[in-house]
Amino acid sequence: MKIVSYNVNGIRAALNKGFIDWLQAVGPDVVCLQETKAMKEQVDVSLFEAAGYKHHYWFSAQKKGYSGVALLCKEEPDHVEYGTGIDYMDFEGRNVRADFGDLSVMSMYLPSGTNMDRLEFKLTYMADFQKYADTIRKKNPNLIVCGDYNICHEAIDIHDPVRNKNVSGFLPVEREWIGNFMDSGFIDSFRHFNKDPHNYTWWSYRANSRANNKGWRLDYGMVSSSLEDRLKRSVILSDAKHSDHCPILLEVEK
Repeated sequence: MKIVSYNVNGIRAALNKGFIDWLQAVGPDVVCLQETKAMKEQVDVSLFEAAGYKHHYWFSAQKKGYSGVALLCKEEPDHVEYGTGIDYMDFEGRNVRADFGDLSVMSMYLPSGTNMDRLEFKLTYMADFQKYADTIRKKNPNLIVCGDYNICHEAIDIHDPVRNKNVSGFLPVEREWIGNFMDSGFIDSFRHFNKDPHNYTWWSYRANSRANNKGWRLDYGMVSSSLEDRLKRSVILSDAKHSDHCPILLEVEK
C-alpha cells in the first residue's frame, strides 16, 4: 500500500496549482490530506473521482475555511471513523481514519501553538491523542498515523535549532511528547530509512525560505512498531509545490 500525506494549506488552492495532475502521476493508494479548509460540498469531488479516488471521506472543522482533514482512497475501506469522539478535538476537524484489512490509516492534523492559549490547547490535545491512539491500537494494532504534527522532533529536523528553541513546534515539551509517542510503539518511518540532515516538509513563505531550504520537518508517517518488517519505503516529496508544506510518501506491505 502506497500512502501519501499532504498538508495542502487549502485544497481548493492546491487544485488550482495542478494538484490533480501531480496526484495521478504519483498514484498512491491512499491520500491523507490536512488543512483542507473546505467542506466537502465546497469542493468539486468529481475531480478526485475521475483521477481514480472514488472513495473520499471529509471531516471538516465547524469553523468555515479552517483546519479540516480528508482521505482519498482507490479502494473502499472496510470502516471509516470520523473524529475521535472527543468534542473539543472534533470541532476542529483534525482526525479521520480508515481500515483496510489489518491496516488502519489515519490523517491527523495536530494544532499549532501560535500563542499561549493555542499552546495550552495543543498540549491538551497531544495528551488526549496519546490516550486515544493507545485505545485504538488495542483493537487495531497496525495503526499508521500520517499528518502534520506541527512538531520537529530533533535538532536535525529544523534548519536553526538554536534560534528556534523557544518557538512552538520545537519547544522541549513538544519534542518530549513526540519522543514519548514513538516510545509508546511507533516508528518515525522517514528516519527509519534516512538519517540525513536538511530534510524538511514545511517552509515559511518569508525570506525565500524554501529556495534556501530553511525549513522544518513537521509532517510524519508514524507506523506502529508491529509493522516494522512490512515497511518498505518512506520519502519526502519536496518537488511538489502546491502548498507551504510538501507531501510525504510511505509504502507498507498489505
